Parts: sequence; C-alpha cells; structure tokens
Amino acid sequence: MEKDAPLLALTMGDPAGVGPEICARSLASEALRGAARCVVYGDARVMRKAAALVGVDPSGWDLVDLANADPASFVPGQVSAACGRAAWEYVEAASRAALAGNGGPNDVRAVVTAPINKESVSAARVPYIGHTEMLGALTGVADPLTMFETLGLRVFFLTRHVSLRKACDLVTKERLVEYIERCSAALAGLGLKGELVVAGLNPHCGEHGLFGDEEGREIAPAIAEARARGVAVAGPVGADSVFHLAKIGRYAAVLSLYHDQGHIACKTLDFERTVSLTLGLPFLRTSVDHGTAFDIAWKGEASAVSMVEALLVAARHAAAYSAWRSS
Repeated sequence: MEKDAPLLALTMGDPAGVGPEICARSLASEALRGAARCVVYGDARVMRKAAALVGVDPSGWDLVDLANADPASFVPGQVSAACGRAAWEYVEAASRAALAGNGGPNDVRAVVTAPINKESVSAARVPYIGHTEMLGALTGVADPLTMFETLGLRVFFLTRHVSLRKACDLVTKERLVEYIERCSAALAGLGLKGELVVAGLNPHCGEHGLFGDEEGREIAPAIAEARARGVAVAGPVGADSVFHLAKIGRYAAVLSLYHDQGHIACKTLDFERTVSLTLGLPFLRTSVDHGTAFDIAWKGEASAVSMVEALLVAARHAAAYSAWRSS
C-alpha cells in the first residue's frame, strides 16, 4: 500500500451475513493495492474464519478486534440480536476513530460499511433502523444526505425509508429548497462540477396538472427559489429520462424524490457497482448497496465487487471531502 493512500475504516457488518467474507475478499483485491489502506473493525475470529472460507491470507491485516462475535455463538444466515449488537458496535467504533482524526496521514479519512440486518439490529434494541440513522446519531447530524454513485451516475434522495404515500407528502417546496442547497454543496464538497437536476414525481412531470399537480405546486417553485439563491439546479425533468441524461453527463447529479425512483435507476445500470455515499457527516461514509444476503451467507458465494467499489469510491473522494468538511 502506498503510504499516502487514505486510511479507510472498514466495518465487518453483521457477522451472520455476507459482510465478513466480502471484507476478506476485498482486502485481498489487487484493485485496492496502492489506492487505499484499510483497518477493519470487527471480530478477529470471524474474519479469520471468513478468510479461510474464501481462501485468502489474513496475515498483515490491520484489524481492531472488538471480540464480540464468537463464531460458535451464532448461526450463519439467521437473525440474531447478538449479531445486531455487534454490527452496531463496529459502526460506533469506526465512527469514533474517524471523528478523532485531525487530518493526519494516519487518521481515518472515511468509513466504509459492510451490510447490517435491520431485524437483527432491532432485536438488539439498537434505537436506529439503519446505517444512516446510526451515523447521524453518532455525529449529531440530524438528516444526513444519501447519494448513490454508479458508473458516473449520481443520485441523491429526498426521502429514504418511508412509505410511498408518505414520500409523496414530503415533496414540499420548503423541503426541496433545503435539499437542493445541501445536495449542491455536497457535490462541490466532493470536487464535482455541474448542475443538479430534480426528477419529476408524476408521469411526464404531471403534464401541466393532468396527472398530478406537485410539479407546479411544489417542485418548480422550489427550483426557481433555489436558482434565485444562486444554486445551479434544473428541472423538474421526467423520471423516465432524467437518469439517462445524468448518466451521459448532462447533469452532475439527480435529486430523486423517493427511494425506489433512484434505486431502480442505479441498480438497473449496474447492480454490483452501485455504491451508497452518506454526505453531510464530519467524515465520508460509503457502503455497498446490498443487504446481508442471509440466503448465501457463509457459503463462499458472495461477490465482493460492490465492496471493492465502495472502498475505491471512498478513496477517490476522501481527500476532497475531508478538505471541504474542515474548511
């Protein structure tokens, strides 16, 4: 590894899921050589077992051993409160390490997370449903931004884990203006130039009220106000074309209005290389955008393509993001 490569904190994820094995495969990946240095936050026993499963050499790994997930104490592929608690503790420890840094070469510059299981986390009575909520609580950031990056396509999300009905209710001028400004600032913080574009909510952006009036009532006025404030933002553009336009470089990123609108676009483009970035935190966080895959966990079948990509994306953006957050 290059000494000037950024140091990334890699969390092991739920011990009963695919996290340990994709972490093990990733640490052995030639693609990371020279691009990043990694320190794993997990359980040394689990990581050694995962290394043996996928046939890689664990010697030389930098690992913070929380010793909280005895392999004999859980069943692969099953919901477990103990595994949910362990997964939370890895995120907590990695986040504390990232918060403790002051920009030095041996400080954690970004956190990269393997998947956790929401049922296991809930069974452990951890009061946060997912990574974004955990990281927000650990850093004091009330509403972190989520951005996907997939082969040059970047997508922000106005809403995340709420029902579609509630998501539609959250498409308001006030919320949009705030998000447009925050998303634009985050793009600049990553060193990215270009215009943000807001996706339409209704088919064909409502066809002037024929299929819904949110575009005229909430979305277009929010875009106009943001532009008046000096933000480079366009739209609304119909969701059936806006992601393609962003992919070919017309726009720097899309602001998707609800969870599946953006997820479908990114995962259809390239499921394995869809990486989730959490922005607005004091440090950059990236993640695979798949779950614990309990159906194939600990069978040696899980692909590490998404995890390698998450590490590479973190390494690529870490310096610019750190400089932005410290400015």
